[in-house]
Amino acid sequence: MSTYIVPSTCNALIRRSIDLRRLYRRAAMGCEPGLRMVLHENMQTLDLLIADLQAQLRAHDGKPSEHGTWRGAVRRHLASWLVHAASSRDSAWIRALAHQESALLHAFEQAIADAPAESALALRRQLPRLRGIHLDMHSLAGTAHH
Repeated sequence: MSTYIVPSTCNALIRRSIDLRRLYRRAAMGCEPGLRMVLHENMQTLDLLIADLQAQLRAHDGKPSEHGTWRGAVRRHLASWLVHAASSRDSAWIRALAHQESALLHAFEQAIADAPAESALALRRQLPRLRGIHLDMHSLAGTAHH
């Protein structure tokens, strides 16, 4: 049996996750091949996270979000513009992705802290995926500064 998640909270996290996945997709179009591979792996992880949250909502007759937010679109365009002006585009993408990834992880942690116990448990199951992306991006961000 699947665990119940508060639909409004879950949909907000789905939308933010979709925003981040779209930012990864945009970044992967302009990065060198090795970095592109890491970004695609992180996109796949986000695909799994999004699909899992959507399935949990559907299991409880909820209607899961399928689109990101307008803020995500603005962030994506702003990041593209800033990266275009940067001397090292890969480093600029890494910083932008690491920043947005940290914000998503924080949103999940805050939702877990605020959610009823059953919902918090369901959301907590996603943390290993998010922390894996977090480690990837912050490891890359650390090497991008050197």
